[in-house]
Amino acid sequence: MRRRLIAAAVLVLAAVAGAMPAQADVAQPRIVSADPVDFTPHALDGTVRAIAVVGRTVVVGGTFSSVANENGLRPIRRPYLFAFDAKTGVIRTNFAPAVDGAVYALAAGPDNTVYAGGAFRTVNGVASRGLTRLSVPNGARVAPFKAEINWGDVRTLAVNGRRLYAGGPFSAINGVNRAGLARLDGVTGAVDTGFDARLTAPSLARVRVEDMALSPNGRNLVAVGALTHASGQARSQLAMFDVSGPRAVLSTWRTDAFAGACDRSLDTYLRGVDFSPDGSYFVTVTTGALPGPARMCDTAARFETAGAGLHRATWVNHTGGNTLFSVSVTGSAVYVGGHQQWLDNPRGDKTKGPGAVDRPGIGAINPKTGKALPWNPTRARGVGARAIVATSYGLYVGSDTDKLGKEYHGRIGMFPL
Repeated sequence: MRRRLIAAAVLVLAAVAGAMPAQADVAQPRIVSADPVDFTPHALDGTVRAIAVVGRTVVVGGTFSSVANENGLRPIRRPYLFAFDAKTGVIRTNFAPAVDGAVYALAAGPDNTVYAGGAFRTVNGVASRGLTRLSVPNGARVAPFKAEINWGDVRTLAVNGRRLYAGGPFSAINGVNRAGLARLDGVTGAVDTGFDARLTAPSLARVRVEDMALSPNGRNLVAVGALTHASGQARSQLAMFDVSGPRAVLSTWRTDAFAGACDRSLDTYLRGVDFSPDGSYFVTVTTGALPGPARMCDTAARFETAGAGLHRATWVNHTGGNTLFSVSVTGSAVYVGGHQQWLDNPRGDKTKGPGAVDRPGIGAINPKTGKALPWNPTRARGVGARAIVATSYGLYVGSDTDKLGKEYHGRIGMFPL
């Protein structure tokens, strides 16, 4: 039944992927179904950490080693990376690139390609530490792209035309010093030497960009993670840049919302960020372990993009002490994933406080009010849902567990429109 729901919509996939609207998710006219489609494949171990839609193909990255089609659990070896047909769910046998480490980030590229970032050192037997560009039809490395980080890994990627943004706990790419964030030529892999966000964190062990989002028009980039300064100005865990020109221009937009402490063992408690489809606001999600109505630990929060100077959150939704890892803003909803038990829970402390609603592992928030929507498919919580990606026909969810919407779905599933 669910196959028919997306049969027509999937025909527009190529146009959606080809447009590549920076990093904001696709607008959806309504909330997705709480009943996942039946035909998505399964990752049989590890965690799904990243999902990208390229034409009619869904590319999946993570820490898994084996996958299987929905119609049988015969394992197919696919360490860290695999792909399947968005319409049928069948795993693509011709996409089997050999990577030797985890894939944490994926982004659709032009000409039926995908960019991958992670903790790998080689791709198809060739040195390619942390970054690569792959052909979706056959899994081959795409020449002349060549880019390598010096150490660490790549946590997040974003594409706008020929510009590729990469973030993570690295300090250089191709020998060019870039702490945590860099812009590259998406064709050659060359570092944009004129573009330097100058992220620093003198009080921390290292700079790390945990996630980032580009506004749909490609002008604004929000980076979150272990950072205390950008371009010499104080920016606690979050910085916004105007990236429309040849240089990274730090915006006068700022917030002190994340200056307060959460768990002292964390160098950053921000875990995800996503722009709305119209670019007018973005939403952050956090971990933190220290709940309370005055804290930003374990929350989802909306911030308006417009205006200069200090900004406060438009609304904050508290889980009551459980981590949120991922966020997808579609206009009709703000979808959040993690290992949360509740939403609307500012007075909970790993407990269900006054007014809290059960939303195990995944939930949806009203973008205007900041209150939980009735949508409640449930998910086996595990460590958490690390990837939520909206498309024109539904919502993909990647995690480390095998129950989604009260059905068996090995670490990946899709809620249709």
